[in-house]
Amino acid sequence: MDPTRRKILKTGAAVTAMAAAPRVFGEQRGQGGGATSFYEKGRVRIHYQEVGSGFPLLIIAGGGLNSTMAGLATHPFDPIKEFKGEYRCIASDLRNANSGQSTGPLEIDRPWDAYTDDQIGLMDHLRIDKFMVMGFCIGGPFVWNLLKRAPDRVVAAVLAQPSGFRPEMPTLSYDNNMTGWGPELVKRRPEITMDMVQKFLTRMYRTNPDFVFTVTRDFVHNCQTPVLILPDDIPAHPYAVAMEAAMLAPKAEVSVYPWKEPKERIPLAVRQIRSFLRAHRPASA
Repeated sequence: MDPTRRKILKTGAAVTAMAAAPRVFGEQRGQGGGATSFYEKGRVRIHYQEVGSGFPLLIIAGGGLNSTMAGLATHPFDPIKEFKGEYRCIASDLRNANSGQSTGPLEIDRPWDAYTDDQIGLMDHLRIDKFMVMGFCIGGPFVWNLLKRAPDRVVAAVLAQPSGFRPEMPTLSYDNNMTGWGPELVKRRPEITMDMVQKFLTRMYRTNPDFVFTVTRDFVHNCQTPVLILPDDIPAHPYAVAMEAAMLAPKAEVSVYPWKEPKERIPLAVRQIRSFLRAHRPASA
């Protein structure tokens, strides 16, 4: 082949490949097969996905401050797989989760509300007014904060193996994140220091620690949103707190316990969640 023609063809192939690359990267697939996108507001950039259709269901993964969409596949059941056929499932990586793609500043004076800002902001970005929410682990405190911050928008909530304060292990959540989240975050983000992480976690977990971290017992007692609680009983998911919340909330339901073991019980819990969501889904949805 003529050297000049070979060079032209080689250059043309390279240009074609480069032109195609953005489309490939823009079509990344997330948990459950949905395309992932980004929502940006100021210095915050949230990586999220939508899967399925129907009434909106915001799903908050467990995993503490390392909560990610990908982590949903490791949960007792995969909520996107279970509910995408009936709901518009929306999930995201938590801001600054080490294995996620969401980023933003550490808002030391308002840690819980900063994360809730991201969740409400994502719903606003998607032009979703009313929605249901399902939260695992740290999603429990987030759900309660959403019910406090957006009571007219959340029509029903599911709290699966929710986190809470355990008096006999008062620094558990703080300690776990000081070792399992903070050091790796500081490695990735040189503008963040361990002193900042310590102050952030102190405000989050050690300043007035009690109950479900984000709301008071009085709030739960007066909350009129229907909630379904699936208790757990490991150090980070105290059974006593989950059941106290279920007893206090006037429109609460509770699952069979234990619901994760034996594994044959998990489908029963999923059926109860499905029935609960259908019962409280707006008629116009």
